[in-house]
Amino acid sequence: MEIDEFLALVKRRRSIRKFKPDPIPDEYVERILEAGRWAMSGANGQPWEFVVVKDQATKDKLGDALDEEMKLAAAIESSRVKEMRQPQMRDIPDVIPGSEWKNAPVVIALCADPRTAQASVLSRLFDDRWIIPENMGHVAQIIHLAAAACGLGSQWVTVSRLPEELIKPILGVPTILRILSLVPIGYPAYQPKPTFRRELREIVHYERYDMSRARSNEDVQEFIRSLREHSRPAYPIYKQADSSLRE
Repeated sequence: MEIDEFLALVKRRRSIRKFKPDPIPDEYVERILEAGRWAMSGANGQPWEFVVVKDQATKDKLGDALDEEMKLAAAIESSRVKEMRQPQMRDIPDVIPGSEWKNAPVVIALCADPRTAQASVLSRLFDDRWIIPENMGHVAQIIHLAAAACGLGSQWVTVSRLPEELIKPILGVPTILRILSLVPIGYPAYQPKPTFRRELREIVHYERYDMSRARSNEDVQEFIRSLREHSRPAYPIYKQADSSLRE
């Protein structure tokens, strides 16, 4: 693959929050996971294991577990000024839409074995908070890119501690393992709008950090305000209101 082809793939990858019910070939799922297992990890610890879920009743339970956390998140998010809230909680903080991703034909749970941190040098174990999440971030990125290469959409669904404890018994995951992310995969049910990224000239420094371009607290707050407006069309409640995003 040439670099231009790779850049095209990276730019094509998008977070999709609503999927068609059409099944995806098992071969695609296997290839996506095959790509994932080649991710880099500290000392080649390879902490990842995957649970592939197709059963709709199980996916519904996973969605319910994440929705429980969303209720708490909405209560906390409502303490922000309206313009700074997450898009799906901006206008209706008391009515949170359910997880539409649970209707994806396949959901992959990314599990991690924290014991594999022992593969790294001992000094890292004194601050091992980053080892496993960083390793799992690598495998997650490759899985999302592989899904895009198959012509599929995917979503990054973070699993924090509260839903993790609800999800483990649903999937029969051993207590010692962590579940850090769910990855719904399927054919997108809508055409996503163009995404937004900061310009390269804004984020690259050569040899030393250029302090003349350092952002102030006010700059970051303004960036987040503008980011919210860019992000709004990506969420289901706004897609429903915008017929141009429907098929």
